[in-house]
Order: sequence, then structure tokens, then C-alpha cells
Amino acid sequence: MIKARVTVTLKNGVLDPQGKAIEGALGALGFDGIGQVRQGKVFDLQIETGDKAKAEADLKAMCEKLLANTVIENYTISLA
Repeated sequence: MIKARVTVTLKNGVLDPQGKAIEGALGALGFDGIGQVRQGKVFDLQIETGDKAKAEADLKAMCEKLLANTVIENYTISLA
């Protein structure tokens, strides 16, 4: 069994209205010095295999097909 974490974030230059809203809310709550907030998604997965190379290939396919919109998002895969 392999545990994996996929982190999906918007590419630089892509408008992030949710991040902007969070940035404004943090300022309104008195948190000063927040320069920029970008929001993203984290997926924790458990892969039922002992083959690390197959797990990485499957995770990449999952990201390309479902977990990330690769036109506007980047993703990173971490295995534990």
C-alpha cells in the first residue's frame, strides 16, 4: 500500500477570486501583512499496490484526467 498526496493549485497568471476573497477577509479580521493568497486543493489517496512506479503512473493519469484542469492548474504528487 502506498499513501499519496496530490496538491492542485492555479497556475501563475490565472485569476483566483476565492484567494482574493480570503485575502480581503483576513485583512478585515486584523491579520496584517498578507501579500497574496492563492487557494488550491489537496487529495490524500491510498493506492493498493506495492509498485511505486505503477502508483506514480496511475496518479499522474488521475491528475491529467480528473483531479486537475491542466489548462489552468498545476499539480504535484508526493508519495509516503
